[in-house]
Amino acid sequence: MTLLTPPERIDIVEVAPRDGFQSIHDPLPTEDKRRCIQALIDAGITRMEIGSFVSPRAIPQMADTGELVAAFADRPAMRFSALVPNLKGAELALAQGIRELVFVVSVSESHNQSNVRRSVEASLADLARIVDLLGHKGNACLRLDLGTSFDCPFEGRIDWRQVDAVLDQAMAICGHLDLEVALCDTTGRATPYRVAEHFTRLIERHQAPRLSWAFHGHDTYGMGVANALFANHHGATAIDAACSGLGGCPFAPGATGNTATEDLVYALDGGSCHSGIDLPRLLLAADAIAALPGGKTASHLRQVPRKTLIDNLQGLRTY
Repeated sequence: MTLLTPPERIDIVEVAPRDGFQSIHDPLPTEDKRRCIQALIDAGITRMEIGSFVSPRAIPQMADTGELVAAFADRPAMRFSALVPNLKGAELALAQGIRELVFVVSVSESHNQSNVRRSVEASLADLARIVDLLGHKGNACLRLDLGTSFDCPFEGRIDWRQVDAVLDQAMAICGHLDLEVALCDTTGRATPYRVAEHFTRLIERHQAPRLSWAFHGHDTYGMGVANALFANHHGATAIDAACSGLGGCPFAPGATGNTATEDLVYALDGGSCHSGIDLPRLLLAADAIAALPGGKTASHLRQVPRKTLIDNLQGLRTY
C-alpha cells in the first residue's frame, strides 16, 4: 500500500475580508473589519483577499476596500489581493497599491450574467484589457477565478470540458503573464472525486512553468475540507478558505458559507503539513468574525469545547 503523503507546505488564502464580509447585507464599520483582519494576521495568515474594487452601488459592503488597503500598507510580509470585476476596478486597485489582482469569470453563461451582468465573451474581452494594463506594471500579477467550475445554480453540473473551453481562451489572453488559476466550487455541490478529475484533466492540458493552480470551495454539502485536500493532492498549491466559515455567494442561490480556515488548518496539521498558521490564535479571530452582526458562519471546529480542542492539537503535533 502507498501512503498518501501531505505536501510540505500549502498556501492558504484567507478570503473572509472579501467573500465573507460581502455576504453580510448591512455595511460593517471599517474599524470592525480592521480588527478582524489584524486578528487574522496575528494568527499567521500571510495571503489575504482583502476586498474588491466594485461599484459601491452593487456591493455596498466593499465600499471601504481602499481604506483597508491603506490601513495595512506597511505589511511587506503580507500578500494582499483584491477582486476586480473589470478594467476600472483593476485601475483602482493598482492605484491603491494592490499588486495581486483577482479577476473572476464564470464558466456558466447564466451565472456570469447573474454575477457581473455580462456575457462570458465580454468578461474575457475585459480580461484582455486588464492583461494589457498589467503589461505596463512589472510588479503586479494576476489570478483568474473560474466561477462555477463544477456546478452552476442555474445550469447544473459543469463538465471539465466546459471549464477547459473557457480556460483555453483565457490562457491565449494571459499567456505571457505569471498566472494563478483557481477552480471555484461556487455552489459547494462538488465532490472530492470530481474535484480530482477536473484538476487532473485541466493540468494535463495546461501545464506551463508560469502557471499555478488554486481551489476555492464552499461547504454547502459538508465537502469543503475534503474537496480542498483532494484539490491539493491533484495539483492545487493554494487553497481559499474563510475564517469561521463566513460567506456564501449572493449570486448563487443556495450556496452557504466558505470552507472554514480553522477546519482546513486542523486537517492539515493532522498530516503534519506546515501552514504557518497558529490554530489557537486563528480560533480567536474566528470568534471575532462570528460575533459580527448579520454574518452566517459554518465552522465545525468552533463547536468543539476549546480545552478539548487544544489538548487534541498537542496530541497531533506529537504524532
